[in-house]
Amino acid sequence: MSPSGAEVLRQIKSRIDEVDPSSVHDQLSNGAVVIDVREPEEWSTGHIPGARHVPKSYFESRIEGTVGDRSQHVILYCQSGVRSAWAARTMIEDLGYEHVESMTGGMTLWKDRGYEVEVPRSLTAEQRERYSRHLLLPEVGSEGQQKLLDAKVLLLGAGGLGSPTGLYLAAAGVGTLGIVDDDAVDLSNLQRQVIHNSQRIGVPKVDSAEETITALNPDVKVEKYPVRLGPANIMDILPGYDVVVDGLDNFPTRYLLNDASVRLQIPVVSAAILGFEGQLSVFKPYDGPCYRCLFPTPPPAELAPSCGANGVLGVLPGTMGLLQATEVIKLILGEGEPAIGRLLLYDALAATLGEVKIRRDPNCPICSRDPESISDEEMGVFPDYEAFCAGAH
Repeated sequence: MSPSGAEVLRQIKSRIDEVDPSSVHDQLSNGAVVIDVREPEEWSTGHIPGARHVPKSYFESRIEGTVGDRSQHVILYCQSGVRSAWAARTMIEDLGYEHVESMTGGMTLWKDRGYEVEVPRSLTAEQRERYSRHLLLPEVGSEGQQKLLDAKVLLLGAGGLGSPTGLYLAAAGVGTLGIVDDDAVDLSNLQRQVIHNSQRIGVPKVDSAEETITALNPDVKVEKYPVRLGPANIMDILPGYDVVVDGLDNFPTRYLLNDASVRLQIPVVSAAILGFEGQLSVFKPYDGPCYRCLFPTPPPAELAPSCGANGVLGVLPGTMGLLQATEVIKLILGEGEPAIGRLLLYDALAATLGEVKIRRDPNCPICSRDPESISDEEMGVFPDYEAFCAGAH
């Protein structure tokens, strides 16, 4: 005769340690990892502050990514203490964790004791469907998707790089996209600038990009700047954005962007394209080198001709723009290893992706300075970058 469910649960609980909610409450600031094993619908109704979410239905495949150290003190809870007991047994007996406890009475007893409950902002039913593939990823989930919806990303250019980057950031649910571009759509753009179309020739690029983005995802707010970025407006435009996407095509503005972004401590995801080759790096102020550490002076004009003079494979900006979008999302989520201190080199003809390490220059005139030493008067004062770049040749 097989044992009853209650008897099985009693046997499971006899093989694990249980802890009262009062002890959990006292240990929240003592380094223990608290994990909610309930399903997403239950999590959204409220959870213990600071808890991490690993649903029981995905527990075995995700717990090691959440708690990599098997000696870490882990406290599990569910709604009543049943599922967390099963999960604790799995961690101890199947996965080899050393210090795992299940909270007695689960969330029900926690609430009955009057302890604080954190209620996360919830996605709408439409958003849960739209971002359903993100919600399945433990690195994103509901919390990460909310980070994306709250994020503000500035696109410098709605051209070859800005087009694919903007499209995929919008599709991913980045809540606010700023677009800086003073140009209008031209027939020659359409070979690579996929955010525009033939019906919008002559339309300002910021308006054309807004129309495409809004049609793709109405969750996204578009902030338009139909201007040329320069020393007079950069400190008015950049503040408030979480990440800047560099799709610029000239060195003076790139040096201006670098100096302003370092002063404001805003990370820049930068890419460059020419012919069949692309480059990409992430410049996160004070976490790695800045653009001036990589290029103290601009290369000679003959080594860096424009796409207009030298041509570019139409799909290349798509490749590099998607890499930019990926790096932006990683920065927003705080996941993975962004390309900080690395210059990625892509050769489309050879189908190779190389990498060059970049180090901070201790004598860099920009990022070697303590950010606190930059006065308010200096923040918006920039040198003549046109003269700087011309003088370098």
